[in-house]
Parts: sequence; C-alpha cells; structure tokens
Amino acid sequence: MRRREFFRKSVGAGIAAGAAFSIGGYNKLWAAGTSPEKYDMVAIMGGEPDAMFDLGIQELGGMGTFIRKGQKVLVKPNIGWDVVPELAANTNPNLVKRIIEHCFRAGAKEVYVFDHTCDNWVNTYKNSGIEKAAKAAGAKVVPGNTENYYQEIEIPTAVKLKKAKVHELIMETDVFINVPILKDHNSTRMTACLKNMMGVVWDRGYWHSNDLHQCIADYALFEKKPVLNIIDCYNVMVKHGPQGVSKEDVVQMKSQIITSDWVAGDAAAAKMLSIDPRRVDYIPIAHKMGLGNMNLESLNIKRIKM
Repeated sequence: MRRREFFRKSVGAGIAAGAAFSIGGYNKLWAAGTSPEKYDMVAIMGGEPDAMFDLGIQELGGMGTFIRKGQKVLVKPNIGWDVVPELAANTNPNLVKRIIEHCFRAGAKEVYVFDHTCDNWVNTYKNSGIEKAAKAAGAKVVPGNTENYYQEIEIPTAVKLKKAKVHELIMETDVFINVPILKDHNSTRMTACLKNMMGVVWDRGYWHSNDLHQCIADYALFEKKPVLNIIDCYNVMVKHGPQGVSKEDVVQMKSQIITSDWVAGDAAAAKMLSIDPRRVDYIPIAHKMGLGNMNLESLNIKRIKM
C-alpha cells in the first residue's frame, strides 16, 4: 500500500469517520459549547508532539492530577532500537522531554527514564535522541541491560504469566507514566500501551514462547500500573515493525492519544493503523479480563484538532 493511500484510509476513514477520532464529533462538541468535567481519553491531531501534549494534559486537569509534590516518577518510553527518531521505532524525544518538564512543574522530586532495549542500550539511548532530551529536562536516565536491575514479582491471578522479573524502578517509584510509540509489529500486528511493558521486564523470552498475547494481558494484572498512557502517533511505522527498514515505512500522522485506560488507548491506536481492535488478540483478552475498556463508543473522548 502506498503511503498516500494508507494515510487517506487511516486518517480519512479511521479518524474522520471512526469512533475514536471523529472530526465531526470534535466540531459538534465545540459547537454545542459543552465541556465535560471528566474525559476517558484525549485525542489530538495536527500539532508537534510537545504542543499536543500541552493541550491534552490540560484537558485532563494538568499533570498535577496524576502527580503529587515530592513523588518519584518513572517515565517509560519505547527506546528499543538503535535508530534515529525519523524512523519512528522509538518514542519521539521531544514528547519525552515535555512530559518530564510537566512532571517537575507538578512537583515531582525525581523523574527516571529507562527501557530494556533490544539493541545495545548505550547506542540506543544516544541515537534515539531520548537520553539527551530526558537529561535536558532534568530526568535521570538509567540502564536496564543486566538482570541485577530486576526483581521477581508474582501475578497469582494470571493465566500464563504467573511471575516476572521487573525493573527495580517499577517497584521504587511512586508514579508510573507509560509513553509508547504506535507502530506495526511482526508478532502482534501492532504495539502501543500494553506491549510496551515488555520493556520493563527481564525475562520476555518466556512471553514469546508461552502465548504472547495472553502474557501481555496477564502482565496488566500486576498492581503497579501506569497512571497515564501517552501514545506517540506523530510519525508512525506502518510496516516492517518493530524496527523498520527505512523512512518509506513511516507515515506522519501528527497525532497523540492520552488516557489512563491502556486497553482503550490500544483500541484507539489500532484504529490509527486501520486495524480492527478485535484482531489484535491481546486487546479483547485484556478487555474480557476487566483490565480496561476497548469499546470506544462508550467512552467520553475529547477530540482536539490543532
């Protein structure tokens, strides 16, 4: 599928007519002069990553809604691959930087950033642009490359993933913010909120060999959940994911999804790729397990076009 055709189908049909990103719904909302007190999701399109986040978090009451003064915060982007930001394999560094700035403005004592990378972590942190951006905002960037950083936890109600080794920062910080990038994935069709948790565990090989989709949903049962999920849909890898091959794999969608419900976030993200959320197995599994709501039509969604 050519880039122009994909963009027309995903944004024209998936956004303009779809349940998650209806521009008509956005216009009607403003025309009616309504301003609901609480939104389940904010969907923004048409701006730069940092500016979209500024507007989106404001609609959710500001970062102070999620962080109290003096708390330690973990911001977890996708930093899996040793590629430049333009290839959209990792979370946009400008978005990461702005989120960290908002955390400190809300009174965070410390902000940490890490990922269990697929490529060499030193090169990946550097070439993704995320290490530089995070440090510029005042965050502490830490590695996740050895098993010593991980602690074993139990998930007794899980179907497959009864235990896992999670990075110590998951256990030691007060607030967890999940910042995945939306992209194609050869194992699960797509990756966003729920699958980004494979970057906080050490033993992810087990997931791949023991029903990957069920393990992704099982991990969401663990008590330390993100208070906020911010999905980077600015540059979106639409094929050859998760690493990509070239810029030809990328479509610029200039969009962002912000929600506390990671199942809803993944359902909306699937629509961005013109995928029925029911066809991404871990989404309906997590929905049936009561881990979130994939039925977007039942949610109160704030839509913003910049």
